[in-house]
Amino acid sequence: MPATPRPSSKSVTLHDVARAAGVSPMTASRALRDPQLVSPPTLERVQEAARAVGYIPNRLAGGLKSQRSMTIGALVPFIAVPQFLPTVQTLTEELDRAGYQLVLGQTGYDHAREAALLDTLLGRRVDGIVVAGLLNDSEAARRLRQLGVPVVETWDLTDRPLDMLVGFSHASVGSAVAGYFLAKGWQRVGIATGDDERALRRRAGFVAAFGREVPTASVKAPSNLGLGRAALRELLQDHPDLRAVFCSSDGLAHGVLTEARARGLRVPEDLAVVGFGDADFAAHLEPSLTTVHIDGAGIGRIAASQILAACRGQPPQERVVDVGFCIVERRSTAA
Repeated sequence: MPATPRPSSKSVTLHDVARAAGVSPMTASRALRDPQLVSPPTLERVQEAARAVGYIPNRLAGGLKSQRSMTIGALVPFIAVPQFLPTVQTLTEELDRAGYQLVLGQTGYDHAREAALLDTLLGRRVDGIVVAGLLNDSEAARRLRQLGVPVVETWDLTDRPLDMLVGFSHASVGSAVAGYFLAKGWQRVGIATGDDERALRRRAGFVAAFGREVPTASVKAPSNLGLGRAALRELLQDHPDLRAVFCSSDGLAHGVLTEARARGLRVPEDLAVVGFGDADFAAHLEPSLTTVHIDGAGIGRIAASQILAACRGQPPQERVVDVGFCIVERRSTAA
């Protein structure tokens, strides 16, 4: 006897899920929309029933009724940049626990693309937006403010955020690294930097604290190992006696270490190297990389808390959070 075909997802309703799970339609709805409001055994039973009957929630219809899409939009410069990965991962996990899904867009440090992506997210009626960076006084920012969409800017700091903010000062990072170099007594120093706005602010902070201009090799963002090797070649061409290099990312620093080793330079005896971001590979390079640690996972956790509070109509515990940073000293600078 042929198996009874399972009805298509279009014909499966919430009542079918409730019947299969042995709960009321209201409980089934609550489990699928606000899972934190039901007990774990009930949630598991409803989710299993939904999978068994092939139920797919109609997010559009649900959004029209509740005025919520249960989605949050997030924009990052480049998805593959290691420093942003902990933030995206933690943000996704925290939102998922609250029944929200994350829609991710890549801006490529292009303001026009950023504006187009924001328009797309608003067209999809997302309940909130998280951005890596500052939106500044753009047309897109003004539109977000007019519509009252909750926004969390991250990985930066300003005294005039669009809405909510969790990040740190890039100028202060540069200043702290310059102070670290000066404390070591290094005067013949250089900078290898990406050409994005935040990296250039770290460079400006370094130069201001160092007290004079320093040789700089600028590369196209996003930076990587190959660009790091090219940056050190450029710096050494005019400054062969360079003693230390501050890199705007751990990827660039990895390239600088590789090029130094290829040239027979000892790190840190001949050339000290400092990165930024404390990527997961930084501690495992040879030599291990001194770098600026940013709590990327913490940024994602706080941003999720802020955006979820706003979606529930509640004020966040703190509207602006400075997570700070610290220099993690490893063998690439330690004698």
